[in-house]
Amino acid sequence: MSERPIRIGVAGLGRAFTLMLPTLSADPRVQLVAACDPRPEARARFESDFKGRTYETVEALCADSAVEVVYVATPHQHHAGHACTAAAHGKHVLVEKPMAVTLAEATRMVEAAANARVHLVVGHSHSFDAPIARTRELIASGRYGRLRMVTASYFTDFLYRPRRPEELDTAQGGGVVFSQAAHQVDIVRLLAGGRTRTVRAATGNWDARRATEGAYSALLTFDDGAFASLTYSGYGHFDGDELMGWTSEIGRAKDPAQYGHARRALQQAAGADAEARAKAARNYGGDRYIASTEAPWHEHFGFVLASCERADLRPLPNGVVVYGDDAPEDNELARPRVPRAEVIDELYAAVIGNAPPLHDGRWGRASLEVCLGILQSAREAREIALEHQVGVETHARADGPAGAR
Repeated sequence: MSERPIRIGVAGLGRAFTLMLPTLSADPRVQLVAACDPRPEARARFESDFKGRTYETVEALCADSAVEVVYVATPHQHHAGHACTAAAHGKHVLVEKPMAVTLAEATRMVEAAANARVHLVVGHSHSFDAPIARTRELIASGRYGRLRMVTASYFTDFLYRPRRPEELDTAQGGGVVFSQAAHQVDIVRLLAGGRTRTVRAATGNWDARRATEGAYSALLTFDDGAFASLTYSGYGHFDGDELMGWTSEIGRAKDPAQYGHARRALQQAAGADAEARAKAARNYGGDRYIASTEAPWHEHFGFVLASCERADLRPLPNGVVVYGDDAPEDNELARPRVPRAEVIDELYAAVIGNAPPLHDGRWGRASLEVCLGILQSAREAREIALEHQVGVETHARADGPAGAR
């Protein structure tokens, strides 16, 4: 496989781009050639950092002949339209999670990629993380018997970080189910083989000042009889990173003395406009933007335990601990040289080698269906049967037909 870089144009220079920037900057297999964003300060920073072209609109970015892949990192409610625009221009697409906010939008994206004969990869989600992938390998080896149960929980201050108004509006993809369950669902689907049968859930909406889902618990069942319990709270009290050795979600050491920092900082932003400005100031190009530093360990999404018939497997930022019959066994991983390199592994293999990505449009749609099922189940107080699920081993094919460019 050629090692020439793939040329990426970025749609949206906000928070998602900020988190992917260490990957896009450090991985020699990618080259940032263009970007679009409505903020002039973000465009100016991109031009200075990467000597690339910038545009005010996604349409103009997609018309740039130098761009091979469009990384769609715009707000959730725009993912479908922007991904379809990119596909219509013959560009491969890397789209942030959640891939869309409705199943109809997700299906439109899958069909647009297939019709244009391009690849669609949905990520980053934490199911890309190396410890999760290693856990899946250990399960698939069969040495610990069948997977029977997955337990996943995470507690963060998500709801009290600076937000734009639509991020607190469920109808526009706001709240923790769209933003955070997208990670957790992807993880447990990968570990359990992908095909979720039903979901039963409850959600919490406990702060009238931030009137969207801030917490959920869900029980998922799978076709082979396995089941998974998912719990998440973004209300900023207990910090789930305590269970991960005070390693943060993005793999860096965390200071427990910063307890309550998000709530205190938010109190300084009075009103929705001030809060949106505070978020913009911290984003790429803003006057309070701080470039990411190297992360010593792999990323994570809180406590995960995969229970097989003969062992429990726990992914951690530095590897996987296997709790067998006799004694725990450490399955260590090397420190990451490039954070989130697994996303580029999958994208590069698809674009250059036409290899079917695991996290393709159908996989992303299946995870979105579970997230929507969590919301529907909580709203209607009943179990929801799922219809658009795909398996890890059986679904893999390109979103575009063989020979996609």
